[in-house]
Amino acid sequence: MCGIIAYSGNENAGDIIINGLQALEYRGYDSAGMTVFTKEKPLTIKTAGRVLQLKEKAVNIAEKSFCGIGHTRWATHGKPSETNAHPHTTELLSVVHNGIIENYSELREKLSKDGYSFTSETDTEVAARLIHHNFRETQNPVEAIIKSTAEFRGSYALCIIFNSVPDHVFAVRKDSPLILGKSKSGHFIASDISAFSDYADTFYRMADGEISEISKSDIKLYTDNGELKEIIWNKNTESDTQMNISSVFKNFMLKEINEEPDAVKRTFLSLTKDSLPCFSDIIPENLLKTVKRIHITACGTAYHAGLTGKYYIEKLSRIPCNVETAGEFRYSDPITDKNDIVIIISQSGETADSLAALRLMKERGIPVISIVNSVGSSIEAESDYTIRTSAGREVSVASTKAFSVQITALLLFACELAVKKNKITEDECRKISAQINKTYSYDIQEVISCSKSIRNAAEVLSESDEVFFIGRSYDSYLATEASLKLKEITYINSQAYPAAELKHGTISLIEQNTPVIAIATNTMFFDKMRSNIEEVRSRGAFIISVCPCDADIIKEVSDISITIPAAEKLVYPFTTAAAIQLLAYYTAEIMGRDIDKPRNLAKSVTVE
Repeated sequence: MCGIIAYSGNENAGDIIINGLQALEYRGYDSAGMTVFTKEKPLTIKTAGRVLQLKEKAVNIAEKSFCGIGHTRWATHGKPSETNAHPHTTELLSVVHNGIIENYSELREKLSKDGYSFTSETDTEVAARLIHHNFRETQNPVEAIIKSTAEFRGSYALCIIFNSVPDHVFAVRKDSPLILGKSKSGHFIASDISAFSDYADTFYRMADGEISEISKSDIKLYTDNGELKEIIWNKNTESDTQMNISSVFKNFMLKEINEEPDAVKRTFLSLTKDSLPCFSDIIPENLLKTVKRIHITACGTAYHAGLTGKYYIEKLSRIPCNVETAGEFRYSDPITDKNDIVIIISQSGETADSLAALRLMKERGIPVISIVNSVGSSIEAESDYTIRTSAGREVSVASTKAFSVQITALLLFACELAVKKNKITEDECRKISAQINKTYSYDIQEVISCSKSIRNAAEVLSESDEVFFIGRSYDSYLATEASLKLKEITYINSQAYPAAELKHGTISLIEQNTPVIAIATNTMFFDKMRSNIEEVRSRGAFIISVCPCDADIIKEVSDISITIPAAEKLVYPFTTAAAIQLLAYYTAEIMGRDIDKPRNLAKSVTVE
């Protein structure tokens, strides 16, 4: 959510900031803006549209600038507009902000009494006015920032330009990420390393409360009481090749679905040795041997991966596993015990609700294992143990390959746990590894390559106002993820239910030609699923099934069958995921949607 890029150096700041904002577009946004230093004064340009529109407005900047800040905004306070867009400026400074200042209305009222007026509806303008107020008193940027943030309640990542300190940018964070970057041509601050990965060869992830100051020649880091602090740099290994779409693909979502076999393979190989799961360098053996209950918490697609992980863990290790959305988990006062483990799943490693849940568990002394795709993220840094997935960068807002690598990690973790608990043998574990190997070597690619039936089903969905997904056991979890994908990028209202639940009320919504998508990969439930299909079919539903190629009992009662290769049931979620992602993709393509940047959505949700 939202994106920040700041630069001070020897290159043209305007060009670098525009490039950085374009790299951050995948996070989702509704407006953009930047402030750059010119010879005469700081110049601010904003737009309620895309970064491309900002770039067009900035072509008339005649003077070369060596310092600036930029922002892509995802609206939280106030509608998308040029007025509400960042940066917010005063006669002394310019500010960009990620996060939410929860007590902004109190601060606004206080500042109004001191004679300050406001033009926007945002909490960020309040932050700008307060920093202005304190800078006017202290005449010291760092002191003004410390004094101002002491009054903030909420989350923030702030980058500030003070007009009286040309070519310097100051930044501070709390619960919202900021990263410093260093290159031969200058220095950077950004909310995501992708904003400067083309330029910087080293980086540093700021901690809560730290204040940074960059200029052309130097980077300084201060503690929350203003004392200088040493920066320990990390090598930037982030590949920018993921940001490029070849001529083969129309957009990132299709590219990333096609990358799933390799992503699963990389994750599998990184977490196995001699075809056996190998977590000994990640998680202490004793922790796995003594665990009696597992809690999984996550948001969105990662939550659905967690539900699939619950099936794997309980099926293989017979350990109870609870799964709850992170936004509810921390407020439900979860019942935890000394022999519990909490697993946090997050692609970005910066998801605010998941981070809050992690911190609650840390306060209770419960061991936390994170499954993340981003090296050095906040969730990884604060977890006790981290399982890294190997999806590579995911640019499309709708997550695809991240889901596949998350369930890869969860299946391997479940196998490791089951072996440690003596619930399965190493030979049985190797058989599961062989199934995963076959899946990423052949089966996922077969689903992607043979997509005619998926396209036919997409034609039907593109004409529909409402769609229902049903499934049993782990298929019901995949149905929930399928429904989310369809909603995200097509804007079609879709609902997902365990198949047996549809008749408990919701079947009243089934009308002639209402699409019902039945995910049926578990042979144990084929008879039951056929009965559920018949129930909605008799009410006029148009049946689209997702099932193995040999599931004739399901195909016989389907109008369109999307078939996946026959396999063992533990690996069907991998091929099913590819099929449902493509179904959403082709439906959105037919409808002419902006697939990579669906409205109102953000890639990394860094506010609660």
